[in-house]
Amino acid sequence: MSAVVGSLSTKNVKFNPQVGEEELGKSMNDREGEEIIEEDEDDKLKPEGEVDLGPRFSIKEQLEKDKDDVSLRKWKEQLLGSVDLSAIGESKEAEVKIQSLTIQCPGRADLVLPLPFTKTSKSNSLFAIKEGSRYRLRFSFIVVGNIVSGLKYTNTVWKTGVRVDHTKKMLGTFSPQKEPYVYEMEEEVTPSGMFARGSYSARTKFVDDDGKCFLDVSYHFEIQKNWATPS
Repeated sequence: MSAVVGSLSTKNVKFNPQVGEEELGKSMNDREGEEIIEEDEDDKLKPEGEVDLGPRFSIKEQLEKDKDDVSLRKWKEQLLGSVDLSAIGESKEAEVKIQSLTIQCPGRADLVLPLPFTKTSKSNSLFAIKEGSRYRLRFSFIVVGNIVSGLKYTNTVWKTGVRVDHTKKMLGTFSPQKEPYVYEMEEEVTPSGMFARGSYSARTKFVDDDGKCFLDVSYHFEIQKNWATPS
């Protein structure tokens, strides 16, 4: 599914499972049962050699280093807000802990996806959703240790081996704090029709500007004609 405060930019390829009949026939005959094998668009852009990102600094070191740059120091102090620097320590690395991923559909109970995910197959989907349903993805996360810069959310979806959706969302820059940040994606609608129903493969990632990945999970879900009857 395409996506889940402080948005800067969005890059979406619309969710379109209704591929041409020839391509769909090829997919069903040649790729049935195939796991996610296509490279993520972001993976293709990674350089072969390791990039030198330069020295890292703790928050205290950053503030001390920028003490002569009034505007930069004020920006960092505003970003940090009421952060207790004594409680943060001297960590040079930021950590983002994804706490929850939730699918919200009007008139339905929230669907909270279990973290960490367990590997799923087509016969054991993580969740199912009714075709033509309005939904919104909501997630919460905690930042610890240091400022995380350029946190990005990406989600890629395949149906019978064909990529039908790719979403990239720049979430922004966040300072460490005890309370979780909560982010909600824009409301969308699941596709409908015969070609839309069935099993999908998906891969969700959270990565920062330095290429550090905080969550990378693959799973299966289904789009069905009706909501599943509670057992």
